Amino acid sequence: MTAYSSIKDVTPGVSDGKVAGIEFAAVNMTFADGTTALKSLDLTIEEGEFVVFVGPSGCGKSTALRILAGLEQATGGTVAIKGRDVTDLGPQQRDIAMVFQSYALYPHKSVYENLAYPLRIRGLDKGTIETAVAGVADLLGLTALLKRKPGALSGGQRQRVAMGRALVRNPEAFLMDEPLSNLDAALRVEMRGEIKRLHRRLGVTTVYVTHDQVEAMTMGDRVAVLRGGELQQFDAPQRLYEQPANMFVASFIGSPAINLAMAAIGAESSVMTLAGTEIGLPPSRRPEGHPAGPVMVGIRPEAFSYRRDLEHDVSLTITPDLIESLGAELLVHFALPAAPVPVALTSSAKSAVSPIALSGNAAEMSTRFIAKLDARCAYAVGKPATVWFSTDHLMLFEAATGRTILASAPMIKLSV
Repeated sequence: MTAYSSIKDVTPGVSDGKVAGIEFAAVNMTFADGTTALKSLDLTIEEGEFVVFVGPSGCGKSTALRILAGLEQATGGTVAIKGRDVTDLGPQQRDIAMVFQSYALYPHKSVYENLAYPLRIRGLDKGTIETAVAGVADLLGLTALLKRKPGALSGGQRQRVAMGRALVRNPEAFLMDEPLSNLDAALRVEMRGEIKRLHRRLGVTTVYVTHDQVEAMTMGDRVAVLRGGELQQFDAPQRLYEQPANMFVASFIGSPAINLAMAAIGAESSVMTLAGTEIGLPPSRRPEGHPAGPVMVGIRPEAFSYRRDLEHDVSLTITPDLIESLGAELLVHFALPAAPVPVALTSSAKSAVSPIALSGNAAEMSTRFIAKLDARCAYAVGKPATVWFSTDHLMLFEAATGRTILASAPMIKLSV
């Protein structure tokens, strides 16, 4: 046996007609204390795809990974890997390899021995082991470190060894549980790129768990957003950003987070009132068939501009109370006299929204907004200014449920 004797170039996330790489079918998980971690999870991951599970703490993403690995037994539903039902099989029978947040290396063994260990316990001969370890070490840039002990390695090098120990087995799927959490910010960015490049070379189905939406957006071919044990949306990163299924997804994806506030739709659905300002809606943004009354509106910080142009044609008068410099861009903070959206729709806890939560005197309320603007704007804290945005980039959500009213929005271009 030679490790990775058939390394191939693949197009991640594109099905070639083969059976799915991984399937969750109506998977439920309720713990002994009554806590429900997963509710009827249905998810199909294509062979060779890199999928990220993301969501706040307690959303069920790690539980789903542990069920897939065979470390937890689901209380309902089935799990399949390459068409084979593995629901009742132990971890060692599933032909998967895991990389954890902790490196879990043997401190008394050299890098070589750490890499070789999974093959030794499978009873492979010395020559096969040497060939496999050499191939993985070369792939991960570990060849010069094979004689070192883990204690003599940096955090990034240790994570490479942990990944190598999974890779050397040449499994059907890789499962990664927040593998970069212990690294500093710069090294995390570097390792993100290395993991994706490695995936493109190997083409092995990979499921990656993280709480970091930036990691999810930059790494995943598709991203599964979970909340309260339920799948909210499973889609390509850009579609999650531009076409969120509900307000929770809209608020979870994007940095800085989307601006959200209560607004009202007129009887003709062609006019919306936000912060006391009447805004005419183009045909593409009119919620046809939606009754007049309260809605929730979302405007991403990137949708604002400091000047009017063909794209940004609606203005708001603001008074910045904080301006943060990002070098080429500024984050301009301001308040609008609009009622805030119900917290239950954007928080990790999933609960019904009481009609009382939508009531109140909007004139006495305000909501914080952030505009991400070109650094050339001459705004100053405490001085009135005008920001512009496009109605084509508005997102509208049902007031009672948070579900998206409008199915799609044009791609947001950076302000200039």
